[in-house]
Amino acid sequence: MRAVEITQPGGPEVLKPADRPKPSPKPGEILIKVAAAGVNRPDVLQRMGMYPVPPGASDLPGLEIAGEVVDTGEKVCALVAGGGYAEYCVAPQAQVLPVPKGLTMIQAASLPETFFTVWSNVYDRARLAPGESFLVQGGSSGIGVTAIQMAAATGNRVFATAGSDDKVAACIRLGATEAFNYKTQDFEKEILRATGGKGVNVILDMVGGDYVPRELKCLADDGRLVFIAYLRGPKAEINIDTVMRRRLTISGSTLRPRPVEFKGAIARSLRERIWPLIEAGRIKPEIYKTFPLAQAAEAHRLMESSQHIGKIVLTV
Repeated sequence: MRAVEITQPGGPEVLKPADRPKPSPKPGEILIKVAAAGVNRPDVLQRMGMYPVPPGASDLPGLEIAGEVVDTGEKVCALVAGGGYAEYCVAPQAQVLPVPKGLTMIQAASLPETFFTVWSNVYDRARLAPGESFLVQGGSSGIGVTAIQMAAATGNRVFATAGSDDKVAACIRLGATEAFNYKTQDFEKEILRATGGKGVNVILDMVGGDYVPRELKCLADDGRLVFIAYLRGPKAEINIDTVMRRRLTISGSTLRPRPVEFKGAIARSLRERIWPLIEAGRIKPEIYKTFPLAQAAEAHRLMESSQHIGKIVLTV
């Protein structure tokens, strides 16, 4: 089969087309003929040598795919531990979901990585409840676009930050009540203004670093801060007294190394709670640009430029 492999750690140019043997599914897995594969930040980190492949996973990048099950022809999308940048990919049966009615393969391929991540962290871990308020940092990213739409569709007041006025406008179009340009506005002051000084109930953060003490100040009492990345660094100084007095919860997770059973539970929640919202048109995949598989390097260059709003997808 055709695939794109990481020839050595480095820049986008280390992604090269290659011929690989077609993978064979193990018990509990299915073989999928890939039609499209999503591009995500972890792919970039893996290419740079900063995100190790879990034991037993494919060394090929790619954590989400859509295509046809080889044995049945069923149209599906799936979260995978690697191997998505290829014509064929194996996926654990538990992590496979039907393509939502009305969606193309390209749209479906943009769902699993961000939807699994947002559900696991915002709903399971941070326990966002209907009627609560929510802030996502980086609202125009793949994760951000998913989080805004999902939280708006589940009855939450949503806020977001983004790095340009165009991206702010996109966040509002996607369902944010208000969005703030972090280059020209102080999100801490804006959140407190917008919430009458109360703060938000849940924050999803992929920035870390010096954002953390500011985020604690704009959490409501009993608020929850959950980390999924740290683009501004993994270390922060926090005021423990603030955490204690206001009963704040600080948490975080990474999805890729978790067991199939854990991811399967997320898949069941998505099928039950979120897939109907997608099929009803209340959540719509936001595709910024597609590239042929052989141009994966160009897709990575675009992702690293941070010009995109929404998802970048490879077509196979």
